[in-house]
Amino acid sequence: MSAQKRGEGRSRWSDLDRPPLSEAALRRALLTSDAVWKDLGVVEVTGSTNSDLAARLREGTAAEGSVLVAEEQSAGRGRLGRDWSAPARSGLFFSVALAPTAVPVSRWSWLPLLAGVATASALARTAGVDTALKWPNDLLVTVDGEERKTGGILAERIGDTVVVGIGINVSLSADELPVPTAGSLALAGSPVSDRDPLLRAVLRELGDWYTLWRDAEGDPAASRLQEAYTAGCSTLGRTVLAQLPGGRELVGEAVAVDGDGRLVLATDEGRQAVGAGDVVHVRPRS
Repeated sequence: MSAQKRGEGRSRWSDLDRPPLSEAALRRALLTSDAVWKDLGVVEVTGSTNSDLAARLREGTAAEGSVLVAEEQSAGRGRLGRDWSAPARSGLFFSVALAPTAVPVSRWSWLPLLAGVATASALARTAGVDTALKWPNDLLVTVDGEERKTGGILAERIGDTVVVGIGINVSLSADELPVPTAGSLALAGSPVSDRDPLLRAVLRELGDWYTLWRDAEGDPAASRLQEAYTAGCSTLGRTVLAQLPGGRELVGEAVAVDGDGRLVLATDEGRQAVGAGDVVHVRPRS
């Protein structure tokens, strides 16, 4: 579904607890001469910012540094085609275009992990909520003493460009959660409900990490990305069940994230590395 206006009777100011984002203010703050971001647009509602930005790249109307933000997504997608939806202006739903042509393609798999590091660190600093990473692409916060998913990341390659989509639940209340295991920054105790500073912080952090990684030719060790991801990854140190395609399962302790961004499991048969593209689910195992 392409970007479209809201239906009649729905004003952009109808929910004052969830004010709209200002495209003009965001452009002034983020599209500076030395920034990674070169264009930014905000639409009121769309099916998927990833799908829309990918279409613009194919049409030649978008390029590296483009940012597309939606106030509401009607058909947002997570990894493996899973749905991602939330009430209008209750979260941040956006996609960015990155073209790391100087980086070997074999290292592009680090981009969603890089986005996770950038987002988690920006939220921890700006929202005041400790945010952890669940390998490979989930953002976790603690609600009522248990980890809950408050965000996710989806990366898709379009030619020489990668579209990275990020979704973050900001102000969702308990009765608005799509599933009981979901969370939001508000439910985790964040005093910040204004999405504007959160979006600015995430995009600035994402731009900084991307520049470091790209300038290091995608080397996760030299850019310290691997170190940062390992430090923030709550999956490590736990016994997990990795569900693989075809119904296969792999059980072991998650002991490392290797240089290719794969999760390394210590199993009864020895260490085995699994890639994000090969895993259906990774869940804690008693």
